Formats: sequence, structure tokens, C-alpha cells
Amino acid sequence: MAEFTLICCVVNSGQASRALNFAKKYGVKGGTFCMGSGTVRSRLLDFLQINEVRREIVTMIIEDELAGVAIKGISEDMEFHKPGHGIAFSYPVKEYIGSKNELEIKSKRNEVKNTMYNIIYTVVDKGRGEDVIEAANKAGADGGTIINARGAGPHEVEKLFSVEVEPEKEKVFVITKSDQKDAIVDSIRTNLKIDEPGNGVLYVLELSEVYGLYAGEKNEQKL
Repeated sequence: MAEFTLICCVVNSGQASRALNFAKKYGVKGGTFCMGSGTVRSRLLDFLQINEVRREIVTMIIEDELAGVAIKGISEDMEFHKPGHGIAFSYPVKEYIGSKNELEIKSKRNEVKNTMYNIIYTVVDKGRGEDVIEAANKAGADGGTIINARGAGPHEVEKLFSVEVEPEKEKVFVITKSDQKDAIVDSIRTNLKIDEPGNGVLYVLELSEVYGLYAGEKNEQKL
């Protein structure tokens, strides 16, 4: 039975279609785009108050046997080794619904791997994404990406003139080395009071490969 990998590319505004076109050379059939914003850590940009940049996030699912070549090829074509060009990362898919013949594919993966990188996802109310980034940076993170989203749940529903309204959400992801993960999670959890009802959710995934995270260093990390 086929197994799948999810590849995610974070690129500058206007570059998502280009990334997907490159991906198709390596067997990717299609993908989804969403808008986000990223942080740039620079004293000059902080002083000028322009330390936020628009980002596009492309997510694609591809068969395992093609994933390694695909993420490496996309990263080279998009020049992720150069600072500011973007990043790419991947992680295994446990289940995939909507593949050929509308079959539900369940992965047989059960092994635990030692990984070098994790991705921390935090979902909070709109306007609190920057608070998540700030909390993560306090614990040693190098910024993150904020994605606009919507959510619904028992603690997230508000009423306006007796009409229930689902508030907008912000989904923040921060990529970090595994040995920094616990400190960053604790900082976000404490500063955002994640354990209190309605303040958000946080989850962590292990990454398979990362490209472009530290441009200028050896940025290919095969986990």
C-alpha cells in the first residue's frame, strides 16, 4: 500500500504558483495555497517597523518514494539556499483521503525516528499570533509564520445581537531544532495561557526534511 508525505513550502508573496510548477516536474499532481505573514529579525527593520513580510504557503502531498527527490528539487529550483528565498519541509502523512479512486489510505508507519527538527503549531484568536511569535523568540526561536484561519468550538463562539459568530483565528508555525522544542513549547504555553479554556491549542510534529531554514549554513537536513 502506498504511503505519502506532505511537503510544505513557505515562499514570498507571488511565488506560490512558481513553486507548484517546479513541483510538478517531480511528480506532484497539485497543491493548495494560503496566505500568511512571516517575521524578519533585524534591528534596522524593527526600528523602521517593517519587520513583517507577506508569505504564501504551498502544501502538497506526494508518494513517499518521490518525496525526497521532490523536496530537494523544489528547494534547488526555488533557491532556498539563498537568504530570504523561502523554506521547505516535509513530514509523513498518517492517513490520506481523496486519492485515486477516492480510497482512504492509512499508513502502516509505526516506527519512531530520531529527528533533528520539529514544527510547533499554535492556533489562537486573531491578533494573538504575534504574541505566539514573541513567546517563541524568548525561548530561542528564530521567528515563525502566521496563517489566517477560522475555527469553531465551545469556547470560540461569540454572540453579536444574539447571532453566533465564529471568530477568526491565526495559525502560527515555528520550526525549531528538537533540543529547543520543549523550551519553546513551555514559553508559548505559559505566556499565552494555552491550558485555559478558549485560549488556543498547540501541537508538535516531527519533520522528515528541512531546506532553507538557515540559509548560508549547511541547510539540507535529512532526518
